[in-house]
Amino acid sequence: MTTTAGDTPGQQAPPGMRVGDYTLLARIGEGGMGVVHLAQKPGGERVALKVLRPHVVSDDEARARLAREVSSLSRVRSARVGEIVDADPWGPIPFVATRYVPGLALNAHVREEGALRGDDLVWFAKGLLEALRAVHRVGVLHRDVKPSNVLMEGRNPVLIDFGLARSAEDASITRTGWLLGTPGYLAPEILYGHTPTEAADLHSWAATVAFAGTGRPPFGSGPSVAVMDRVRRGEHDLSGLDPELVRLIAAALAPEPSERPRLEELLDALDGSATRERPRGAVQEPATLPLAGLDAQSRLDGDAPRTLRFDDETPRGRSPHTDRPVPMREPYQQPPPLAPPVRTGWTERLRRWVLGAALLAAVAAGVVLAPAVTCAVVAAATVVLRSLSLSSSAARARREARGAKWYDGVLAVGSAPWHFLVSLPGTLMLLVWTALIVACVGLVLVALRLDDLVVLGVSGLALGVFHWTGPGSSRLRSPTSGVGRALARATMPWALSTLLLLASAAAMLWVAEGGGTSWFPLDASPWGAGTWLGRHV
Repeated sequence: MTTTAGDTPGQQAPPGMRVGDYTLLARIGEGGMGVVHLAQKPGGERVALKVLRPHVVSDDEARARLAREVSSLSRVRSARVGEIVDADPWGPIPFVATRYVPGLALNAHVREEGALRGDDLVWFAKGLLEALRAVHRVGVLHRDVKPSNVLMEGRNPVLIDFGLARSAEDASITRTGWLLGTPGYLAPEILYGHTPTEAADLHSWAATVAFAGTGRPPFGSGPSVAVMDRVRRGEHDLSGLDPELVRLIAAALAPEPSERPRLEELLDALDGSATRERPRGAVQEPATLPLAGLDAQSRLDGDAPRTLRFDDETPRGRSPHTDRPVPMREPYQQPPPLAPPVRTGWTERLRRWVLGAALLAAVAAGVVLAPAVTCAVVAAATVVLRSLSLSSSAARARREARGAKWYDGVLAVGSAPWHFLVSLPGTLMLLVWTALIVACVGLVLVALRLDDLVVLGVSGLALGVFHWTGPGSSRLRSPTSGVGRALARATMPWALSTLLLLASAAAMLWVAEGGGTSWFPLDASPWGAGTWLGRHV
């Protein structure tokens, strides 16, 4: 993402404005994830620092997901990508800093200098493939290759915003406004909501190369729905593209991912071996507006500019590098501060603990009144809850991967039997674990000649505690805790739920005290007089 001469001018940041250790020098672009600034640490290199928008890091889960993405992408090392050099997903103002590339975006480059031809186009196609190879090697998909995400550093393509779109844009890919202008660079499987693979990036690569070689989107323009329909059908227009590349690009634009060439096959077809960095001094680099205040001769000497001047005397409303007027923007605006993470108050945490204790008391009282029936109910609830938790996790993963779809509910219902079968081994392990622990506790209490009600009550407490903490219990805790958190947020629902559980526990204990324990389906206590346990324990 960059701002170029002929587009929108860079804007001087208010003096002293900082994000982390970086001083903001100028705003150079913005997009769905955030606002990008030219920034610099004291004594350090200039970077492109993206201040993330609040919706991207709205809670701790989103920040943790972003931190994982940054950790993966930080392993990308290639001159063909705008590498991540610093990031702070957990700071008061979360940001991601990447190598600053002083060049035009491909769409602006084509508009300024025309479409690429001959060796320049082949060079561009190979360089962009090498960028994708570097990203794919660390197990990340770019998923947003398009002309505005390719900067031209001289004649060398540099891929930016690689993979970070995954943190925010995937789940909202069909939201109004997110696809306007670039639907023709998304692979058909992404538009269908299917899980993308490396082949999706290669489809986007081919569409971007076609744009570079013709100066127009290969799937045309017009309403987004019409463009997406042409993408799905594979109805592209490659007329005017270098004949040497037409067959290769057409193959990579195949609607079916399995029919597209692999990345290495594409590189081999483009004469294989890795391209070398062209001397940057051989071609005059286009000047970008964040560098508008630099001395022109220092840029043409091939040395990196050392300082920025925002006090140039270029007439207002004119670009220092062209004679054309540039559109003016509103004054610089500091990104809105992020709301601090919501912290759970101690009263709400106390209500959760009290509600959990009431549930434990109800389980223990149920064991005192009818041990076999209560154990059967707990086992059935465990099977249902673990299956639902697995199904919910799968649905959430699908939404994060390709956004919400109208058929998600139908798919969740249809896949429920499969998730039930998948959850069974973990469920059986948890039930066996709990049964063994409770049996050991019960035998010790029976050996101590304690009253049956005491034995059953303590065993019921052990059942609740060890079932809640045993192996595989996380999928039991997750849905149960979700209900508990929802009830504990407000006093009235929490009070009613707690009173209902405590009243149920008291009623079951009163019945057991007056009428004795129901051993159904057994006729009597398994350790009563005359039984094997009664004689040997």
